[in-house]
Amino acid sequence: MKKFSFEEALKRLEEITQILELDQPSLEETLKLYEEAIELRNQCNEYLKKAEGKITKIINHEKKILKEVSTESILNENGLFS
Repeated sequence: MKKFSFEEALKRLEEITQILELDQPSLEETLKLYEEAIELRNQCNEYLKKAEGKITKIINHEKKILKEVSTESILNENGLFS
């Protein structure tokens, strides 16, 4: 299956949902659409996991910086850091 962007995969999932709800496809077509939807869902999950990892990395980096700044501020206030 073609690798879609997150937005493309989500749009196609919406299209499949509409087809299944409104068009009442045959059993064979329904199964094909269901298989496609599962693959698209898996692609979306991959994108979301990668995004979550990046966000976690950013948050952890910011926490580290805040901790360093906080420690530096405490040392400055007590005249221990120049």
